[in-house]
Amino acid sequence: MTRPIQIAPSVLPVDFSKLGEAVVALDEAGVDLIQWDVMDGQFVPNLTFGPDVIASTRSLTKVPFEAHLMVLTPDVMAKRYVEAGCQRLIVHVEACTHLHRTLGNIRELGATAAVALNPSTPPSEIAHVLDLVDLVLVMTVNPGFGGQSYISTMEPKIREVRNMIRNAGLDDVVDLEVDGGIGPNTIAGAAKAGANVLIAGSALFKEPKGLKHAVTQLRAAATAAFTA
Repeated sequence: MTRPIQIAPSVLPVDFSKLGEAVVALDEAGVDLIQWDVMDGQFVPNLTFGPDVIASTRSLTKVPFEAHLMVLTPDVMAKRYVEAGCQRLIVHVEACTHLHRTLGNIRELGATAAVALNPSTPPSEIAHVLDLVDLVLVMTVNPGFGGQSYISTMEPKIREVRNMIRNAGLDDVVDLEVDGGIGPNTIAGAAKAGANVLIAGSALFKEPKGLKHAVTQLRAAATAAFTA
């Protein structure tokens, strides 16, 4: 058995004054989880969501939350985001001096731990921590801003990570997520390479036929292309 296809919106493109409304609308559209792109202005050149903002929307939906911590100090910040209601925390290899310890700390806080790779970071960096995570995120843009173009040359890397997961005997328990430029024209390539969790932001919110149509369309395209 392999992990199911999941469509996971990033709320980064949303009007921040309407985050609660967006969370409810995404729930009604049938998304599998909601991702919060947490940026500190240091690891990436942008500032976004503090834990209190996320906590203010937590009661509006039962859809799982994950926090993508694009920050230099994930160990310092992790507890607050778990308390805010994020069931999964994603940390970057590039930001963690002691990655194994950081992932263990997240698990001790009661969340599941995940690890992200920037486009230039090789998969070998996570080879020895796969037993500590429930998800690996391969970035298909350089992190920091929404609306960027999908880097299609990351697809061999996605495939390499999928093979690492399979060879470790973890296909049933570790998801492979892709984030960056995912939309109707790019989702099939990512899924065919082995990604089963697809983060979409701008493509969802710009769909003229609405969120539900966008989610259904993306899920169908990913399911048809997915290579386990």
